[in-house]
Amino acid sequence: MLHAETAVDHSPRPPFGPAPGAPAACQARHHPLRAFRWHRGDPGDPAELVAAFLAHNGLPVRNLGRTDDKTNPIGDGAVCGAALYVSADAGSVMAGGTVGAPSPVPGIPDVYAVVYAHGPIGEPPSPGRFALGPWRESWTRDQHAAAVQQVRESIGRGDVYQVNVVGHACAPYTGDPSAALRRVAGLPGARYGGVLGGDGWAIATASPETLVEVRDGRVITRPIKGTRPATADGRRELLASAKERAEHVMIVDLERNDLARLPGTGPVRVDELFAVRRWCGLWQAESVVSAHLDHDVGLADLLRAVCPGGSVTGAPKLAALQQIAALEPAGRGVSMGALGWIGHDHLDLGLTIRTVAVDGARAHVWAGGGITADSDPIAEVDEAAAKSAPVRAALLGSRPVAGAQPLDSAL
Repeated sequence: MLHAETAVDHSPRPPFGPAPGAPAACQARHHPLRAFRWHRGDPGDPAELVAAFLAHNGLPVRNLGRTDDKTNPIGDGAVCGAALYVSADAGSVMAGGTVGAPSPVPGIPDVYAVVYAHGPIGEPPSPGRFALGPWRESWTRDQHAAAVQQVRESIGRGDVYQVNVVGHACAPYTGDPSAALRRVAGLPGARYGGVLGGDGWAIATASPETLVEVRDGRVITRPIKGTRPATADGRRELLASAKERAEHVMIVDLERNDLARLPGTGPVRVDELFAVRRWCGLWQAESVVSAHLDHDVGLADLLRAVCPGGSVTGAPKLAALQQIAALEPAGRGVSMGALGWIGHDHLDLGLTIRTVAVDGARAHVWAGGGITADSDPIAEVDEAAAKSAPVRAALLGSRPVAGAQPLDSAL
């Protein structure tokens, strides 16, 4: 059933910027053919519907363990792959969990997939003027700290072990945001840096975190938990923090369990534990968890197993989703979901942290952190601010030269 499939503008106009997770050989050559859209409240199983759409367009999503001949070049006009975006709400639906507050960007679908073909190499259009207004937060510092304290009390009662608490902010803008979005996508350490756009909206991500990757017969996730300023003292403090390590290991165990739920997977192993990496001005702790993937595992099974990501929900996952829905005043929208690439020989989806959305009138950002029994409420509020600061700064950037195309043509 492919009732959600619709045509996409196939003019020679290039996309906003690089597609998140797309191979280097596809960058600046991918031209949209068809798109799938699913919104919260639409009928049907979104995991199965998007898998059917991608399979119908020639991508091997029914047998993710299968790898095609990588040496066979993709010529002009041939399908090279697809961008896939899954919102936090859609992930909750796939997992059978509680859905939170409505998205502050309701015009953006909750599942969006675009199939691309190779075409002539293009350049991004010259941007016009862009001005960003003041930010409006979804909650005050005191309200955010109070939510952290409520989670600590829930942990004390034994309701949950850990919950990720996320806040939202928006700012009005005028003009063409395309250059600002590309600046976000280009932030240092953005493993999934890229931009995905639709009718009147766009998402830009600077995410460093792998939600799930399938390559060469293995399924991999790289959860990130633990943050400090990118200084020598910050690195030492992160490595020495018993609280951060305990929080991190808890999420690694959750991710191991998620991968183990996949039918036919081999032993799940932790290839790397608590490695410290840099993203912009922050140190972050990352682990690598993987398993052998049987060829019978399909995309729908994979999405149901890993969405929404454990590092942005908590443990146990379904109980954490209940807490999130009760606490957060603004929906997570495009954040804390999945965005990346599905090709003929691999799948690579990043977690949509460090991500911004624009809807023709406002820019939206989200940030938060994992709360444990030892969390300090004010320190958690400050950590969330530190995570969103580089994204907000990139949106401002240097102002492009005047002489713009109108916003609707850019989106």
